[in-house]
Amino acid sequence: MKIVLAQLNYHIGNFEANTDKMINSINKAKGEGADLVVFSELAVCGYPPYDFLERKEFIRSCTDGIEQVAKACEGIAAIVGGPEINPEPQGKNLFNAAYVLEDGVIKQVVRKTLLPNYDVFDEYRYFQPNILFELVKIKGKKIALTICEDIWDDQPVANAFARDKLYTLSPMDKLMQQKPDFAINIAASPFSYTQVDIRRDIVRNKARQYKIPFLYVNQVGANTELIFDGNSMAVNRRGDIVNQANSFQEDFLSMNMDRLDEAAVVAPKQEKPIQLIYDALVAGVRDYFHKMGFSKATLGLSGGIDSAVTVAIAADALGKENVRVLLLPSQYSSDHSITDAVDLANNLGIEYNIVPIKEIFNSCNFLMSPIFEGTEADVTEENIQARIRGTLLMALSNKFGHILLNTSNKSEAAVGYGTLYGDMNGGLSVLGDVYKTDVFKLARYINRDEEIIPENTIVKPPSAELRPDQKDSDSLPDYDVLDAILFRYIEKNQSPGEIIEAGYEASTVHKAVRLVNMNEYKRFQTAPTLRISSKAFGIGRRMPLVAKY
Repeated sequence: MKIVLAQLNYHIGNFEANTDKMINSINKAKGEGADLVVFSELAVCGYPPYDFLERKEFIRSCTDGIEQVAKACEGIAAIVGGPEINPEPQGKNLFNAAYVLEDGVIKQVVRKTLLPNYDVFDEYRYFQPNILFELVKIKGKKIALTICEDIWDDQPVANAFARDKLYTLSPMDKLMQQKPDFAINIAASPFSYTQVDIRRDIVRNKARQYKIPFLYVNQVGANTELIFDGNSMAVNRRGDIVNQANSFQEDFLSMNMDRLDEAAVVAPKQEKPIQLIYDALVAGVRDYFHKMGFSKATLGLSGGIDSAVTVAIAADALGKENVRVLLLPSQYSSDHSITDAVDLANNLGIEYNIVPIKEIFNSCNFLMSPIFEGTEADVTEENIQARIRGTLLMALSNKFGHILLNTSNKSEAAVGYGTLYGDMNGGLSVLGDVYKTDVFKLARYINRDEEIIPENTIVKPPSAELRPDQKDSDSLPDYDVLDAILFRYIEKNQSPGEIIEAGYEASTVHKAVRLVNMNEYKRFQTAPTLRISSKAFGIGRRMPLVAKY
């Protein structure tokens, strides 16, 4: 039996594009003599569709799309993910399903059992869990077909207050009682730089545990915050990888199941985390623009590391001709910052304009001086500078139809080191899930073959340059220390006491934790953030704004 795994990039709600992609893949698979082509979870509508699933017309379009793909399945079978209406009067309206298509019709429907509702997932909001377990039969083969989370019944502990067994049953245990020939899992598994190895190990361990060949197909591309890396694979019954798809690219894997266990073993990919993060961010920016119907980006280029890395990613994702930046120096901006920004723009070949804000800033201070009389200059005046810059960048964005990219990193977002309606402006936060220490690693990765980001930008002490001789370290711990504390508190869910026990200075820990907690209101108002970690700010981390804890 010859099977093709079609790893594709879907667009939520774009039924014409999604079905066309699948039908083209089916025709290609036919041309290669395949018996079955497999697509990912909710492929017909794109993942995650969120509350579109509560609209009748959306579900009707999903059904129409499935039927259209089925008509292309003459002489070949296909497995396609999509929602299915629950025929029972009780329970949720829908199942998350896998449709088995053959001879132009829907032959069978398999439903998802385990519905994740942690982190970025909220599937139990929409779907009814499956309670029936049946094998799929295609071309005389018996297949254990599961959907994404169905093989994650046993997973690594994510943080200090988590379990490795989130569910009380295992779909694969149920299906194995019927003695399948092999297993297929269709998924929409988002990228995080820690997830790639974990996901691969789960698939390989399932193959070893049940002594059965295992096929896994994931999607690629990005849908707002969530980025999908693909990495579809075929694994023999010993848990060896015999075929694997590219990361962050559409791909087409073809294999003969009758000879899978004799196929040559390939080594698991050894991509470095920083390379994966960079590729994910490029994919995230590219798809956000293309799927929204925009092509051009703008941002403020300061001469600092964050804006430098952001603009390099944007130029890679969109093309240098589609990026235009403003340099917005104030009286506190150093000469080398302006020079560094100009050099970077020239290295990338992007258009830039220099718009000094000193006079605007002085005018604001003059206008407010009667009201501020008798007070000392403080963060208020610093924020005015950031908001002037934000206003000018939004003006450029509005005038020319550009999307403004936010350049704040995760360390700054965590402790509130940013100005609402100023440097926190933007339609998309590119680095909002990247700690400052990793921003420096990204800069080195960008410069791996040649100097694109000026060396001075990378080695100089970080500074917002909002007052004379200002440095980030004036008000924050060194980023090596701060990021380690933040990682334990945010990703690992450790308490201040546990972090202190790990060897971090108590006052520094308490300060960092206090800043994280008191700045939830800022993060609530920030732009959508590209997710590259296991716990990003945004839809995957839900905290009350008015809590006292």
